[in-house]
Amino acid sequence: MARLNNQPQPGFTIPSSVAVVIGVVVGIGIFRLPPIVADHAASGLQFMLFWLAGGVISLLGALCYAELAASRPDAGGEYHFLSRAFGRPPAFLFAWARMTVIQTGSIALIAFILGDYASQLLPIGPWGAAVYATLTIIVLTVLNMLGTRHSRRAQNLFTGLIIALLILLPIAALISVPSAPVPAPAPADDTMGSLLGDGSLGMAMIFVLLTYGGWNEAAYLSAELHDVRRNMVRVLMYAIGTITLLYLLVNAAYLHVLGLEGLREADTVASLLAERIFGDIGSIIVSVIVMLAALSTANATIITGARTNYALGRDFGLLRFIGRWNGRRNTPVHALLVQGAIALLLVALGAAFEESISTIVDYTAPVFWFFIMLTTATLFVFRRQHGGDTNSYRVPLYPLVPLLFLLACAGMLYSSLTYTGLGAVIGVAILASGVPVYLWAVKQQARE
Repeated sequence: MARLNNQPQPGFTIPSSVAVVIGVVVGIGIFRLPPIVADHAASGLQFMLFWLAGGVISLLGALCYAELAASRPDAGGEYHFLSRAFGRPPAFLFAWARMTVIQTGSIALIAFILGDYASQLLPIGPWGAAVYATLTIIVLTVLNMLGTRHSRRAQNLFTGLIIALLILLPIAALISVPSAPVPAPAPADDTMGSLLGDGSLGMAMIFVLLTYGGWNEAAYLSAELHDVRRNMVRVLMYAIGTITLLYLLVNAAYLHVLGLEGLREADTVASLLAERIFGDIGSIIVSVIVMLAALSTANATIITGARTNYALGRDFGLLRFIGRWNGRRNTPVHALLVQGAIALLLVALGAAFEESISTIVDYTAPVFWFFIMLTTATLFVFRRQHGGDTNSYRVPLYPLVPLLFLLACAGMLYSSLTYTGLGAVIGVAILASGVPVYLWAVKQQARE
């Protein structure tokens, strides 16, 4: 019985799990990334189709992840799947990528978005966004090092505020604000052909799917979801369906009020939308809510990222420095320090470029899509090894659905490598640096 108490126990229902997934996905990206997507759209219709496509692609991926999580529930999520299918090396590289690229890149991205909104309220010069981002990371890292416990109620409150904004603001905009003038159509040309040819489609979908990103974190709930074999697919389908509807609603409001051209020029688009509806006070209120939500999201990312890093250090002696747990403060102090230092370096990287947020996205996108694709490929390995678990959920239309999602992942990986800048090169180089680190770690373990 004591052994059972040391294992994760089912505590999540379908509604609570859906709430977690929505809370992870529906973050502050929807308040900053739509203008960047609009830059790559040839028309308002195409802009909306990008967001619909993002929901469809996410649903395909969720169906694949649902089978993996239902048939092999484990708190290790993707790390567990990769380790079981391909062995320790890919699993190590995945954990290395989360520490150096994916999680730290997310922290830097969130901090920059907070910095944009903070600079709107209290400008402090051309480097204001980077300064606010730096302060955010330092303060939250120090608070976690001191053992400050994350408040689940506060996290739920801020998630609720974001969802309320995504419902109330667009409804108010669509009802009370006249439509923005539609510009005259451009001279006839092959719009779709030019869009595909110059990489705009791929670039747009990188930012769209980043805004949808986070549904894969449901895999980490698999060990704690009631009747996971049947309920995981329901959790993901309900969550992604709800998120897609919210995103289509809010982006329709952006287009309705600002128009495509106005949207392209709006960095703090949510505050601008609120200003058009409610005046200056509306803009201030929305900016404050987005900033508070960004603090909450950044804090949650710092907490989960540091604990993944701690586990990596615990499993590999070479990285034992980050695998030490401070019992007095009940927190992985060294893992937090390393994570914070990497995130600050990424803020410096972003600040060195005119488009700081795009640079951070470039840094994370290739690595993220590589491991999403690799994790999806484990489905074929498990089916070949065991034929699939007939007692749990199985992805429909196999192998068509996972093949379609793998093609989408390959397309995102190609776009993130081909049409991005120096940030992508650096991200891939950091991932590659994990190979000699792994070999060194294995060699040291063999000596011990």
